[in-house]
Amino acid sequence: MLRTVEALIDERGHVHLLEKVELDAPHRALITILNEHPRQETQRPFGLCAGEFVVPDDFDAPLPEEILDLFEGK
Repeated sequence: MLRTVEALIDERGHVHLLEKVELDAPHRALITILNEHPRQETQRPFGLCAGEFVVPDDFDAPLPEEILDLFEGK
Protein backbone atom coordinates (compact mmCIF):
# COMPACT_ATOMS: atom_id res chain seq x y z
CA MET A 1 0.00 0.00 0.00
CA LEU A 2 1.24 3.47 -0.87
CA ARG A 3 -0.07 6.53 0.94
CA THR A 4 0.96 10.18 0.67
CA VAL A 5 0.97 12.33 3.80
CA GLU A 6 1.99 15.98 3.81
CA ALA A 7 4.58 17.03 6.39
CA LEU A 8 6.72 20.00 7.29
CA ILE A 9 10.43 19.81 8.07
CA ASP A 10 11.71 22.48 10.45
CA GLU A 11 15.12 24.15 10.39
CA ARG A 12 16.53 21.42 12.66
CA GLY A 13 15.39 18.65 10.30
CA HIS A 14 12.52 17.42 12.45
CA VAL A 15 9.58 16.06 10.46
CA HIS A 16 6.08 17.16 11.52
CA LEU A 17 3.19 15.26 9.93
CA LEU A 18 0.17 17.42 9.09
CA GLU A 19 -2.26 14.59 9.82
CA LYS A 20 -2.34 11.74 12.30
CA VAL A 21 -1.11 8.39 10.96
CA GLU A 22 -2.17 5.17 12.67
CA LEU A 23 -0.37 1.97 11.68
CA ASP A 24 -0.78 -1.57 12.96
CA ALA A 25 2.93 -2.39 12.56
CA PRO A 26 6.23 -0.68 11.73
CA HIS A 27 6.47 0.55 8.12
CA ARG A 28 9.13 2.03 5.86
CA ALA A 29 8.68 5.61 4.64
CA LEU A 30 10.11 7.42 1.65
CA ILE A 31 10.36 11.19 2.05
CA THR A 32 10.50 13.60 -0.87
CA ILE A 33 11.78 17.08 0.04
CA LEU A 34 10.32 19.80 -2.18
CA ASN A 35 12.22 22.96 -3.09
CA GLU A 36 9.48 25.25 -1.87
CA HIS A 37 8.48 26.87 1.38
CA PRO A 38 5.34 25.77 3.21
CA ARG A 39 2.10 27.41 2.08
CA GLN A 40 0.86 30.20 4.30
CA GLU A 41 -2.69 29.49 5.41
CA THR A 42 -4.48 32.76 4.75
CA GLN A 43 -8.16 33.41 4.43
CA ARG A 44 -9.52 34.51 1.08
CA PRO A 45 -10.72 38.11 1.04
CA PHE A 46 -14.46 38.62 1.47
CA GLY A 47 -16.26 39.55 -1.76
CA LEU A 48 -13.53 38.21 -4.05
CA CYS A 49 -16.04 37.35 -6.82
CA ALA A 50 -18.47 40.21 -6.16
CA GLY A 51 -20.51 41.00 -9.25
CA GLU A 52 -19.35 37.93 -11.21
CA PHE A 53 -22.51 35.86 -10.61
CA VAL A 54 -25.91 36.12 -8.98
CA VAL A 55 -27.18 33.64 -6.39
CA PRO A 56 -30.85 32.93 -7.20
CA ASP A 57 -33.51 33.54 -4.55
CA ASP A 58 -34.43 29.83 -4.52
CA PHE A 59 -30.82 28.67 -3.92
CA ASP A 60 -31.80 26.83 -0.71
CA ALA A 61 -35.03 25.39 -2.09
CA PRO A 62 -35.38 21.58 -2.19
CA LEU A 63 -34.39 19.94 -5.47
CA PRO A 64 -37.10 18.50 -7.71
CA GLU A 65 -37.78 14.75 -7.25
CA GLU A 66 -36.39 13.85 -10.71
CA ILE A 67 -33.03 15.43 -9.86
CA LEU A 68 -32.92 13.77 -6.43
CA ASP A 69 -33.62 10.44 -8.14
CA LEU A 70 -30.53 10.95 -10.35
CA PHE A 71 -28.32 11.44 -7.28
CA GLU A 72 -29.75 8.29 -5.75
CA GLY A 73 -29.30 6.21 -8.91
CA LYS A 74 -33.01 5.73 -9.54
